[in-house]
Amino acid sequence: MSAMTQTPPLPPLNRQFVSHFGEMGSRWGINRTVGQIYALLYLSPRALNAEEISETLEFSRSNVSMGLKELQSWRLVNLRHHPGDRREYFEAPQDVWEIFRRLAEERRRREIEPTQSMLRSALLEEASSDDERHAQQRMQEMYELIEKLMTWFDDVQRLKPETAMQLMGMGAAVTRVLDFKDRLIGGKGKAAKDASSTEPPAGA
Repeated sequence: MSAMTQTPPLPPLNRQFVSHFGEMGSRWGINRTVGQIYALLYLSPRALNAEEISETLEFSRSNVSMGLKELQSWRLVNLRHHPGDRREYFEAPQDVWEIFRRLAEERRRREIEPTQSMLRSALLEEASSDDERHAQQRMQEMYELIEKLMTWFDDVQRLKPETAMQLMGMGAAVTRVLDFKDRLIGGKGKAAKDASSTEPPAGA
């Protein structure tokens, strides 16, 4: 590439963000390179081609190609073509909620659904010992929790982005209401218990 078309270096703030995503990538179960490529595309005001990504991050073209394929498999990047340009350009979805939704859907498909399938199969088997019956009871509890979470997830997925953001913003208020309800019910239960303990025995 000529000096006139050379990709400019990342500003310090952008580089800090990209570096952090690379470090966190391994903790999230993705390659460091993939994390940095995604962070670069997320901050970029325009779609970038593989050569620009390679030059900016100083990665080999093969690593960039593999990283982009991984991001495409997660549906975290969109492919774009420019008129008169045979190269492929990549960009991250602009809507942050859409990014979260796609990531959550893929993690569900790859991680949660196989676990649900395994639990269903295990619960259909006939327990042959007390240990297996106890194990099935524990698995049933896990299965029911996952089912409730997935039902909630499906409900949230159908919401408009602005409605979903409002719902998340209500988290603290909902927690306070539920806490008040628990204390109220707990207080009534305690009062009823205390009252019953002071009643004289029958026939006294």
